[in-house]
Amino acid sequence: MPDFSGKLAMYLEQHKVIQVIGFDDTPFQRNSPGKVAVCGIVCANTRFEGMLWNEVDQDGENATAVLSQMLNQSKFADQVHLVLLDGIALAGFNVVDLPALANAVQKPCLTLMRKAPDLAGIQQALAKLPWGQARLATIEKAGPIFQSDPFWFQCQGISPDLVKRILPRLTDRGHVPEALRLAHLIGAAVIKGESSKRA
Repeated sequence: MPDFSGKLAMYLEQHKVIQVIGFDDTPFQRNSPGKVAVCGIVCANTRFEGMLWNEVDQDGENATAVLSQMLNQSKFADQVHLVLLDGIALAGFNVVDLPALANAVQKPCLTLMRKAPDLAGIQQALAKLPWGQARLATIEKAGPIFQSDPFWFQCQGISPDLVKRILPRLTDRGHVPEALRLAHLIGAAVIKGESSKRA
């Protein structure tokens, strides 16, 4: 995997603004096949800059293609330095191929998790879905799981040490990078009429 983080490291050292996009799926009813909306929020450090919106298939296989198309075809494509995901899968188990996404957008990508993943539980859930082993292999392709309190993360196109140094620059309130916090809140508000309690 190529390292796409050269500009990020330079910007961090020079205290320049880092542009990121955070993707999160919106609330949806499980076991009800269909489309699930995905919200992408662009932030300059922690300042809101813009929003993208699209849909993926629930428990489908198109998350990687949809996310890369969302960013590459947007006006933010040349501005964003880093892609953040709230978990490795959208809309249930529509698993993102993290190395493929990093290559498609030519930017470092990382997925954040609020707790250590239950790999045994994930294997059991995937066994009930078509191509369960292939989905599990895609999760494993995202790489080793690292910890940066209070998160666990996987990353591609960037070193874990640089991720740990950058995350505080992207966080305003609490422990969640602002782009992901806003993606969660705005996505919930659009679908449910109000933002959720947890972000």
